[in-house]
Amino acid sequence: MRESMTAKMCSFARAYHSNRARQKIFDDYLAYDMMGKEEYEEVGMILQNTFGITQTVSQSDFSGRLTYPLIDHYLTPILLSRIAYAEAELEKFAQKYGKCQYVICGAGMDTFAFRNPNSKIRIFELDHPDTQRYKLEKIQRLEWIIPKNVQYVPIDFSKHDLVEILKNSGFDPKIPSYFAILGVTYYLTLPVFEETLQKISALSVPGNKIVFDYPDESTFHQNAVERVRLLTQATESVGEPMKQGLAFEDVKAALGRHQFSVETHLNPERIQAAYFANRMDGQRAYENVHLILANRMEESL
Repeated sequence: MRESMTAKMCSFARAYHSNRARQKIFDDYLAYDMMGKEEYEEVGMILQNTFGITQTVSQSDFSGRLTYPLIDHYLTPILLSRIAYAEAELEKFAQKYGKCQYVICGAGMDTFAFRNPNSKIRIFELDHPDTQRYKLEKIQRLEWIIPKNVQYVPIDFSKHDLVEILKNSGFDPKIPSYFAILGVTYYLTLPVFEETLQKISALSVPGNKIVFDYPDESTFHQNAVERVRLLTQATESVGEPMKQGLAFEDVKAALGRHQFSVETHLNPERIQAAYFANRMDGQRAYENVHLILANRMEESL
């Protein structure tokens, strides 16, 4: 079985932040329960080694003393600001439309389905069959009751057709829908990502929205800042290499080709102002990461 290591890293960061941070960017209060103590400590040790810290003590002695400063520097600024933004915009979307659909592409260990109080939001979690099976086994062991408005949809994006898979899973293209594609563009070329945009457009009515993050063209620059360079090396070391950095104008053009317009573009400076101003722990927005909220337009004549 192949579970995504970056999904586990994301879950670890959410769990740590919920349990330890005094100034919370986003509180995923179920993340630690989803992981469990054993996996939490195991992933913590992997992160220490991944970011260049070795420790001779056994895994059972994990305390986080070495790991937590690394997480605040290398992971939480990306992972928490993007989910905080995505879920805040989803709430606005649901308030506007009432009954709606939320499609989480590459859901990983996301816990929204169990934190969500709004039964009018129908949730579709899409992920690789192995990762999703792994998650469902955890949910079963925890004896969590899966809400009736949640559908788990196994999909290999490299092999399966998103449109067909979603329609066969009960997705209704006529209902207003909000698509989240977080932490995905890092591992795709722009043409491959654009294929996903095309399929989402085919499933969308005007007013539907997409939220996603992306790394900009400075990511692989020879003068990239230290943590940007080290993070790209870290994801490659766990078998999930980043592909390329994207220019905003290219992203905007790709969206436009499939009837999406950029509603909001949060560049690093705007993410810093929104989520990291006046923090006491020194966390700062990543220098190369952007957030996009795009809106499905009417068909052009």
